Amino acid sequence: MANLKEIRNRIASVSSTMQITSAMKMVSAAKLKKAQDAITAMRPYSDKLSELLQSLSASLDADSGSKFADNREVKKVLIVAITSNRGLCGAFNTNIIKQSALLAKETYAGKQVDFVAIGKKANDILKKKNKVVANHSAVYDDLTFDNVAAIAEELMDLFTTGAYDKIEIVYNKFKNAATQIVMTEQFLPIVPVEGEANSAADYIFEPSKAEIVEQLIPKSLKTQLYKGVRDSFASEHGARMTAMHKATDNATELRNQLKLTYNKARQAAITGEILEIVGGAEALNN
Repeated sequence: MANLKEIRNRIASVSSTMQITSAMKMVSAAKLKKAQDAITAMRPYSDKLSELLQSLSASLDADSGSKFADNREVKKVLIVAITSNRGLCGAFNTNIIKQSALLAKETYAGKQVDFVAIGKKANDILKKKNKVVANHSAVYDDLTFDNVAAIAEELMDLFTTGAYDKIEIVYNKFKNAATQIVMTEQFLPIVPVEGEANSAADYIFEPSKAEIVEQLIPKSLKTQLYKGVRDSFASEHGARMTAMHKATDNATELRNQLKLTYNKARQAAITGEILEIVGGAEALNN
């Protein structure tokens, strides 16, 4: 009977876990809808801003470059790793940390590589073996453009003052609830644009194209970082919903197996008791 009690306790434990994972799945599904709508609505604006910047920059002289386009010899690199503050979302955070470590170890081997963490998980893991110069985990408490723009301004200052020669962003791009794509984007210096010199010849610009570009670049960089954080935020809820869905299915399967084991053990115990009673009765009759 002790064995039956143990199985009953395991069934109760698995059932409790199943209820928790199912609830977490529903919560993530509700949050995912809002986060997905936000990033879907933002992408056309971000893409159009980049397109406009390319159109303008392509017609400028090479000497009209911005301070954000200064291609120096790369000696010091800053990697911005965007993860979540919480776990239970499958390989969502692990993929970002692995990619960040791979960049530091292989792509920028022999150079000084530091990290900025956006998300508690990145900070907790990366700081064990690397230098994390800033942790912006609190941005998820109030995820707005202004709060992310403040982080982007800090990054821009680090580049323009020469503290770092190159800044990369690593994040999960949201595709759907089950698929997140690990992205590595160059934040600074700005990626050289390509285009024909007359691509914007049909427009009259006021003030000059160079001045407009100087104003658009900081705006574009802030939007790029905000899009990355928003993509990561939507990906987190999609990954957690998928992980909790699989966990619920596994818990259901395990509970069914335990119930079958319990019924078999209970049937064997009852059969054993019947055999003992019958054997005792025959012994008395003899």
